[in-house]
Amino acid sequence: MHAYSAFRSRDYRFLLAGQFLANFGMQMLSVAVSWDLYIQTKSALVLGNVGFVQVAPFILFALFAGHVADRYDRRRTLILTQIPILAASLLLIFGFRSVAVIYGCLFLAACGRAFQWPTRQALLPHIVTDEILSNAITWNSSVQEISSVSGPAVAGLLIAAAGSRTVYLVQTICACLTLACYIGLRYRSKPIVNAPAPDAKSLLEGMHYVRKNKLVLSAISLDLFAVLFGGATALLPIYATDILHAGARGLGWLRAAPSIGSVTMALILAHSPKIRRAGAILLWAVAGFGAATIVFGVSKSMVLSLIMLALTGAFDNISVVLRISLLQATPDYVRGRVLAFSSVFISSSNQFGAVESGWTAAWFGAVRSVAGGGIATIAVVLICAAVSVPLRKWKQQG
Repeated sequence: MHAYSAFRSRDYRFLLAGQFLANFGMQMLSVAVSWDLYIQTKSALVLGNVGFVQVAPFILFALFAGHVADRYDRRRTLILTQIPILAASLLLIFGFRSVAVIYGCLFLAACGRAFQWPTRQALLPHIVTDEILSNAITWNSSVQEISSVSGPAVAGLLIAAAGSRTVYLVQTICACLTLACYIGLRYRSKPIVNAPAPDAKSLLEGMHYVRKNKLVLSAISLDLFAVLFGGATALLPIYATDILHAGARGLGWLRAAPSIGSVTMALILAHSPKIRRAGAILLWAVAGFGAATIVFGVSKSMVLSLIMLALTGAFDNISVVLRISLLQATPDYVRGRVLAFSSVFISSSNQFGAVESGWTAAWFGAVRSVAGGGIATIAVVLICAAVSVPLRKWKQQG
């Protein structure tokens, strides 16, 4: 199979472009918002609570979002849920940037993304063939990380040169172009005749599937607890200003460094054979993520910090590709609900990780918070390796 096979599909190119633009804009927004909040408040707690604001919609709406992804036109869902994201962007452009308003805009945008994530992922197997699905997943990860590299770096440069309002303007343009990409999709799902109402049984079907599948449960639980303790992204404004003394431009590069590592790893995976001993590789990758986090936490060198953050991105990319490949193997009739339920784990790990980092940094300081989180990540890996036989023995076929 050619390394670029997935790009032969027109709809895949549109979907991928929409994903790139959406993540590029949201990464820029995240940097601008973090900078504005820290400059206003100088509070690690305020930065940490950004994560809570963004994860709340995923928890509140995940089960219903999965039902929507499985029962309704997925293209239309992507279009409609892009509207609140665009509305949040417009509010920030016009200068409404108190802490409460910023939190509100982040919450509104997260509501749209809570529905988009399972819908977009469930759509993927319908626009590429089974033979190139793995290749498409790998390129999804690559493009996601390329946007995560360029977004923070561009945001940092724009903040330093023209202020945060320019970043909000560019993010709004990205949101409009994302909407255009979703409209341009030619994919049309088949109508669901006499679709059942979203009762408790149908909403919980994805959760029941995950609970019964020990391998899936182990893989997403590992990601949940590892990133919960090991994420340092929320504290990067503190490192940029108070520890590494790098300023807004340095913050952009610190935010971009994990994605640089992730892109590098994604390109390697795209040109490599499928990982066979997936379980063992996943465990080692998460352990490496924890070790790199520890070194970053205690580093006072900008160069060393960038290298360690790049390594966290490289190790995390391996975890993402393996986990998404596993979830895409679920049956189509329940895939949206399984992906939506897993999004609670994924979003919770990232956003509650930001909350945990902010709170522990407020209590013990940023260095102890990050380094201690890395140690906890390695402990989680050891526990999962000891108790989950299916995860240790997981091998990919084909």
